Amino acid sequence: MDLSEMLAGTCPLREAGPQDHVDGSPARVVATPGSTQETSALLRACHAGGLAVVVRGHGTKLSWGRPPERLDVLLETTAMDGLVEHSRGDLIATAGAGMPLDRLGRWLAQGGHQLVLDDLVGTAAARTADAPDADGGRTGSTLGGAVATNLCGPRRMWTGSVRDLVIGVRFVRADGTVAKAGGKVVKNVAGYDLSKLLTGSFGTLAVVTEVTVRLHPLPEAQRWVQMVVPPEALASVLGAAVHSQTVPQALEVRAVPGQAPEVAVLLGGTTGGVQARASRLVETLAPLLPQHRAAVRATEQAPGWWAHPVDPEEGRPVLVRTTSRISGVGELVSSALDQGMTVTGSAGVGVLHALLPGDRAPEEARTSVDALRATSGRLGGSTVVLDAPPAVKADVDSWGPVPGLDLMRRVKNEFDPTRVLAPGRFVGGL
Repeated sequence: MDLSEMLAGTCPLREAGPQDHVDGSPARVVATPGSTQETSALLRACHAGGLAVVVRGHGTKLSWGRPPERLDVLLETTAMDGLVEHSRGDLIATAGAGMPLDRLGRWLAQGGHQLVLDDLVGTAAARTADAPDADGGRTGSTLGGAVATNLCGPRRMWTGSVRDLVIGVRFVRADGTVAKAGGKVVKNVAGYDLSKLLTGSFGTLAVVTEVTVRLHPLPEAQRWVQMVVPPEALASVLGAAVHSQTVPQALEVRAVPGQAPEVAVLLGGTTGGVQARASRLVETLAPLLPQHRAAVRATEQAPGWWAHPVDPEEGRPVLVRTTSRISGVGELVSSALDQGMTVTGSAGVGVLHALLPGDRAPEEARTSVDALRATSGRLGGSTVVLDAPPAVKADVDSWGPVPGLDLMRRVKNEFDPTRVLAPGRFVGGL
């Protein structure tokens, strides 16, 4: 039976084109369900027919992870992009999985709120997906995509990652069963927290169709304290900023081989309070940079590299997420620089993104990743290759050692025993 006939009546379908692939694996059909019910009907049909399904929002992070082992149906969430609820008194919002983060931010701002989630510039796929949407915004990551990848940017130091902001989800299991997890209050403790389980699972356990998140008030003012730091002073500057009494909302570092690292600290709050805290932080950090005191400055603009681990003109580099305990960030940055990597990331929580040019030979990239992985492991963290050119992906272990892999396989088997959802995309070939 023709694939379109098998799926007829479930939701809008179209034949896949050359652009409808996941990291080089072409889809046969693109499905665009407009509701949880249509998603359920589609997955029931795919489950019955043994079809492999990968979920796509705007595709900006679709090359992250591993290519799927097989792909029949590309499930687009873009039709499920409505704002379901914005409870201003409770500081929560519910939106469809296809809601663009930037559009959600504009709507929430009308009520004086924000979802403290920084989108990150992706790799090559981002340039084709990052175009104006229907209401003039930018189509970066969707809310569902952020949940699937556990997206986190600079301000995770303040409120945590997506996993800490999601308080409820509506989702569809691989066999079409509709379920809910969590609720609409922050202190929801009933049952297992499946919201956190699904967050960061790369769409391998279920298809999330609605997400409920907790919000924060928009600050009256923001300031960035920026400085250039000699490599030998980086650890002391980062430590002083983290332990200062200025309550930083983000602490970012950028280091390029052959150049002195840059550091930026974000402060937010009332206008007077932010100005006073920025001045106090400048006074705290300047003595640590006796030769560079004039370079410590407070500004109202973020540096150009803020939340940009990848230069949009870079092509498709090797993008690595590497972590360590906070006290080891300076050493981790040095290790990445030794491997010729550019580093950008959240020094305040020990999560960095390292970048190798995409023209590196696979064996050279593997050697660099292995060296960085050894350093991060010794410092209490881990190293994951989020994206890379196909030849490098084929030669490099993307995930590295994974504690609890057997448990993760049992969870996958419970949620998706026939491997309908994104087979092979996640750690350990899940």
